[in-house]
Amino acid sequence: MRFISLIFRGFAARRCCQSLFRLAATTLLCSTSTGVLAPDLTAEVDAGSPSEAAAILNRKIFKLLNVRYKDRVLTRTFNAEERDTPVTLRLPSVPNRITSTSADISSTAVEGLRAYLDKEPGQRSSVTDESFATVPLTRDDAARATEMLWQDHVATIRRTRAAEMKSRELVAGDHRMPFYYKTFGDKPEGGRSLYISLHGGGGTAKQVNDRQWENQKLLYTPAEGVYVVPRAPTNAWNLWHQSHIDGLFDRLIENMVVFEDVSPDRVYVMGYSAGGDGVYQLAPRMADRWAAAAMMAGHPNEASPLGLRNVPFTLHVGGRDTGYNRNKIAAEWQKKLAALRKADPDGYIHLAKIYPDKGHWLDREDAAAIPWMAEHRRNTRVSRIVWKQDDVVHHRFYWLAVEPDHAEARAEIRADLHGQKITIRAADLPGLSVRLDDRMLNLGKPIRITLNEQVVFEGVAPRTIATLKKTLSERGDLRGIFTAELKVKAADAR
Repeated sequence: MRFISLIFRGFAARRCCQSLFRLAATTLLCSTSTGVLAPDLTAEVDAGSPSEAAAILNRKIFKLLNVRYKDRVLTRTFNAEERDTPVTLRLPSVPNRITSTSADISSTAVEGLRAYLDKEPGQRSSVTDESFATVPLTRDDAARATEMLWQDHVATIRRTRAAEMKSRELVAGDHRMPFYYKTFGDKPEGGRSLYISLHGGGGTAKQVNDRQWENQKLLYTPAEGVYVVPRAPTNAWNLWHQSHIDGLFDRLIENMVVFEDVSPDRVYVMGYSAGGDGVYQLAPRMADRWAAAAMMAGHPNEASPLGLRNVPFTLHVGGRDTGYNRNKIAAEWQKKLAALRKADPDGYIHLAKIYPDKGHWLDREDAAAIPWMAEHRRNTRVSRIVWKQDDVVHHRFYWLAVEPDHAEARAEIRADLHGQKITIRAADLPGLSVRLDDRMLNLGKPIRITLNEQVVFEGVAPRTIATLKKTLSERGDLRGIFTAELKVKAADAR
């Protein structure tokens, strides 16, 4: 390890590539145990213009400082006031070659990733410990790195989960979830559809719920897709919306994408009776997983429809289904969804069908929900997010994320993306992360983020392998991978 000490005494800025402004090397006193490094070491401040760079320096804060020595890059935030005491960085040993452009450094980082992935999994350190992890990437190199990480992920899933797919049972702690599935139709270009169909029952004996599981296997027949019927891990009344369900469904989807070539943008959830109860809850709280959702003959309990902003939702209930007031509550949800759609015409697509002469059994007329759902595809890069936490909380939702300690039941976050500007509104939230990529905006240009009407970020978001790996590991979702992440804090947060 070499140690670089930087002593800041004065500043000057000049334009360099990718909207970064390089501090003149003469303003840095740089030393290591092996000698002076000033000729080869530069520092760059993230800014959109020379005047903005000067303003950052005048505020005596570097929002982002990339310290480069030869082909290595360390990204740190510094207090940039004049100082006599050094800032010390640990820099791994470096090769003799000096790269001259950001594109070269980016390409070298991707080659570093390739060499890392060529190692046996047991011989790899954490990606975040590797020097290439935080190197800013070009757009093309970010795409290359994404594909490499995804193929490695697929190989890992095939190697480690083949047994559970063969046994058709998933395990999460003390909970076991058997599942049945059958494939229908020809596989379309881009991958198959996936229908997760939730059986009824709940709050009764195991053998009763087992019969409901068997019934659900035969209840619907999609024209195309993988039709999956899981057996709920418990026999409780809330068997489909307990906290262990979310992770099990994440794993089920992840497996089906790899083993059955399912498209992650064509995943649908549906359920009857107690299974419908689960859909009322899971559709909004796991909204960024679904292309659409169908609720049949269920009850929402305390669920809110707010999170359905980007998930087409259909409900089917008998007009004579008076148990737990299912018919009346379905009519209330029909009105709620219509009001939300009117206030936000680009969201809250829905179809509500209340069958006047039907009771709890709909005589399979609810099967019309399947072709309706099949018309829709998931979009993970939505322009508006309405994140309403349930009693089971999540730490990420579309392109937003919060620290686990900040994920609170019933909390609400709203975010809008317009061009290079992101506007976020959230009460009592100290901070959050914004995940980005070039499909959403231009990462080569400055981005402005406001949180509760306060500007919390202005600058360029670097694409990094660390963010690619992090967002892939969270979900195992190719479309859920982002190339850049910005952590922002509320103005009054400590």
